[in-house]
Amino acid sequence: MQVLYVEDSPTLRETVSFGLHREGFTVTTAADGNEGLNAALIYEYDVIVLDVMLPGINGYEVLKRLRAEGNSAEILLLSARSSVDDRVFGLDLGADDYLVKPFAFSELVARIRTLVRRKFGTKENVISVGGLRIDLSSRRLFSESEEVKIRPREFDILGYLALRAGKVVSRTELIEHLYDHAATLKSNAVDSAICNLRKTLENAGHGDLITTVPRRGYLLEGPPHHEIVDP
Repeated sequence: MQVLYVEDSPTLRETVSFGLHREGFTVTTAADGNEGLNAALIYEYDVIVLDVMLPGINGYEVLKRLRAEGNSAEILLLSARSSVDDRVFGLDLGADDYLVKPFAFSELVARIRTLVRRKFGTKENVISVGGLRIDLSSRRLFSESEEVKIRPREFDILGYLALRAGKVVSRTELIEHLYDHAATLKSNAVDSAICNLRKTLENAGHGDLITTVPRRGYLLEGPPHHEIVDP
């Protein structure tokens, strides 16, 4: 999933973005409010993590301008301001969540995942489709009770298709949500990844779950079943 992280501290920006990459997110960073606003207006992001105290225009102003432009990304505000009034002010401006600094990285990741699930209309962290259980939090795949080994890019695609189960997902949509905006992709990058994913699922006995819809994209058969798994 695409995350825009706007933070003026170079150390925090580098550390958090590296950690988010390791958690399976595609991360774009910005060092000030103007840079973050421009990025959010040019590209589509699933979640924007936005520091409040920024050079240039502050996070509150970025938030206001994005909502005025009709930007519907899930926005998480980060701030050392911890009073109830500060949190209420940010949420009333249109933020979807508010996290006080300093924060635990694990909590940040959990909140981002929650916002992603909300964006796609589910509150659960495990999606079951056609005998597969796809755990979006642990990034693990199970067939019945057996774990299936799967490469990170394959899991990215499968997880996204699972969130959109029963709906056709185009190549363009997969690229916009899963691939780095700055990356130069080969023309068959998505097709190749889908092919590898199909082989992985076929080896697990589920090779028929993904259908290619000519001139439209890919369909993971649904409807999905969602369940909550205790940590």
